[in-house]
Amino acid sequence: MKILVQKFGGTSVATLECMKQVREKVQDGLKRGSKVVAVLSARSGDTNKLLALADEWSPAPDKAECDVLVSTGEQVSISLFTMLLKDAGIRARSLLGGQIPVTTDDDFGRARILAIDSKTLRNYLDQYDVLVVAGFQGCTQDGRITTLGRGGSDTSAVALAASLDSAECEIYTDVDGVYTTDPNICSTARKMDRVAYEEMLEMASMGAKVLHIRSVEFAKKYKVPVRVRSTFSDDPGTLVTQEDSSMEAVLVSGIAYDKDQARVTLRDLPDVPGMAAAVFGPLSEKGVLVDMIVQNTSQDGHTDMTFTISRKDLPQTLELMTEVARKTGASEVLHDVSVAKVSAIGVGMRNHSGVAARAFAALTQEGINILMISTSEIKITILIQEKYVELAVRILHDTFGLDWDIGC
Repeated sequence: MKILVQKFGGTSVATLECMKQVREKVQDGLKRGSKVVAVLSARSGDTNKLLALADEWSPAPDKAECDVLVSTGEQVSISLFTMLLKDAGIRARSLLGGQIPVTTDDDFGRARILAIDSKTLRNYLDQYDVLVVAGFQGCTQDGRITTLGRGGSDTSAVALAASLDSAECEIYTDVDGVYTTDPNICSTARKMDRVAYEEMLEMASMGAKVLHIRSVEFAKKYKVPVRVRSTFSDDPGTLVTQEDSSMEAVLVSGIAYDKDQARVTLRDLPDVPGMAAAVFGPLSEKGVLVDMIVQNTSQDGHTDMTFTISRKDLPQTLELMTEVARKTGASEVLHDVSVAKVSAIGVGMRNHSGVAARAFAALTQEGINILMISTSEIKITILIQEKYVELAVRILHDTFGLDWDIGC
């Protein structure tokens, strides 16, 4: 049995006319000789309305009950869309996450998938040509409804494709693929035909909203090719797949940025063993994700420790660091929210030197000061003042020739 998994986001199912276009994509999949598993998000804006309702009813909504509430958004989408399919004479039925089941842990609001009953899905596919599955949701082993967090429908789709040994997973959205950078910032941004899993992971970690990061992790782990396409055009989109030699020939594949950054500094920490653990231990216990870290050279037995976090975690972080400063004798806690990250990403960096030098030289020429630097095997990230982000993105995009048609 040939199975195609297609995922459609909130803008793709927002209205009746949008859903009719989604139906055409599903019918195209059927014409290609596949059974189709269509994974749907809630209609655009519905999840936010439901969350606002929870906040209106409770000053601190229970997470488990919030999952019960917001999961109804996908239930609306799949029922309406299945009606459209049946009216077109297509054998179809809708399925909630718990009916399959998609089994998750009990971390309500950001649950992780543990298992999917693919046997049940295949049995349904023997009876129907299209299964319309609610994305973003699952259930615990004892049957409680869970949701996977923002962007979770992408993860649902890729996980279903992996469990069904689907040849490809198509992610339909309102953009026609993955670009070398944000086209809203850089008019010369170019859509890529292919991008490696690792490059897409780095882009997603930098806040690129094309694919949810956990969906890319799933795709990489289970080697599921993912094609990002537009619901509203016939463009073939971008294939996210395994790295090959032609990708390695390209020095830098994309420029990403993230404005959701705050910088925190502890001044005059005692430079003795255990200080790093004293700083980052409490953050880890509270689930605060730390990104870039810099420790200054010791002077008179003291040092400064600087790190970056998401802005939403700043109030909690400042509270924790104030307590750390009191216990360790650090002189003060400083913070800055006027910063942002910019990254140059590419698997070609593994086999080429000089990327950092070229990036730094280009930014220096434009008078952009670099506050912090971090690197990985395929990424160079710099922290700069937020007001220079758009300029920095355009400069780096041009420096590495990403607007050239080089066939990557």
